Amino acid sequence: MTTARPHTLTDWLAHIEQQHPATIDMGLERVRSVAQAMGLGAPGERTIVVGGTNGKGSTVAFIEAIARAAGWKVGAYTSPHLLRYNQRVRIDGQEVSDAALVGAFNAIEDARGSTTLTYFEYGTLAALHLFAQAGLDLAVLEVGLGGRLDAVNIVDADVAVITTVDIDHSEWLGEDRETIGAEKAGIIRGWKPVILGETDPPSSVLARAYLVGANAIRGGSDFFVDRLDAQHWCWRDVGFRIELPTPALRGPIQLRNAATAIAALRALDKPLPRTAFAEGVAAARIDGRLQAFDRDGVEVLVDVGHNPQAARELASALKAATVAGRTVAVFAALQDKDAAGVVQALDAQVDGWHLAGLDGARAQSAQELRARLGGTAAAQAATHATVAQALQQAMHDARPGDRVLVFGSFHTAAQALHWLERPA
Repeated sequence: MTTARPHTLTDWLAHIEQQHPATIDMGLERVRSVAQAMGLGAPGERTIVVGGTNGKGSTVAFIEAIARAAGWKVGAYTSPHLLRYNQRVRIDGQEVSDAALVGAFNAIEDARGSTTLTYFEYGTLAALHLFAQAGLDLAVLEVGLGGRLDAVNIVDADVAVITTVDIDHSEWLGEDRETIGAEKAGIIRGWKPVILGETDPPSSVLARAYLVGANAIRGGSDFFVDRLDAQHWCWRDVGFRIELPTPALRGPIQLRNAATAIAALRALDKPLPRTAFAEGVAAARIDGRLQAFDRDGVEVLVDVGHNPQAARELASALKAATVAGRTVAVFAALQDKDAAGVVQALDAQVDGWHLAGLDGARAQSAQELRARLGGTAAAQAATHATVAQALQQAMHDARPGDRVLVFGSFHTAAQALHWLERPA
């Protein structure tokens, strides 16, 4: 007897969560076989795949905005989402509809036979299916986890991007930058450009590029960022120089992300007008990256940062934009993250802490989080059952001129945004 399929997007998402015995099952054989059964080819005329530890989502946003400013039809696939699943798949700057996603999931069911797929694999195939139908000039795909065995890696990119390499997802990718770099470098293709956002990437990344004959283009070596003043900066390489506005996306790291995006687009064999770079850098937006709100004179910043490297960048951003009052952090993290390393990276810029619990398979309570923070500034922090409760208390205690930072995971940022966007 044939089981009835779900009808709504909500029902589909609940359904696909249950279709594979493991939440994460790295490998390309299953997802590639279903893609072949679906007849999926290149998702666009050109494709850029973006991997790395931090900065992927922002880099995708810059690539998308610049290409759209040039008049290209662009599809962007990112993960995870913050508020709605539809945020993972954009075409021409618009989230795809529930109906489009339902149609894509039905197409996957028609093709997969007895092959089981993870939640992420379903989503990746759905995005590729929708992009193939859209007639894109450019598809921009964000790697979910690692690179070599990530579902996105069934696509042969015209340009690969590796933003940064640092310690995260160690249980899947390895315990050191060299091992993790080797996994990230799996998206590099022979004789194709790879853009490296870091000046000093792991040698394993450079070795992979050399082995397959890829052209490695490195930030700080092959392209450069020059800060001109508070409102302007310059991108340059050996044959091109352009002055640009400071990105609307906040934080010093966004200059590097924007520069990496420009390098990726310039590596395509498709020219862009100079005006598109300035328009795109100014237009790029993405939720949960030092996203700022003002609540009665209190600045609230929401960020998805969830590992020590991201925390160091957050600390730099806080230091660069001082406030008159105190800076208080609301922190909630998944149990597989280096929470103590995150707190230590931010310690000098934070005057007080609130810890919150999260729900879900990899989540932990605030009390469990605090127990892992022994010896850090947050080890004696107040604990709260939810992010909303922690944020509410932090805002109750805050005074005009203070700053409240809410961060620690995509789940943390999503709950904060729901609370901040509620009716007054």
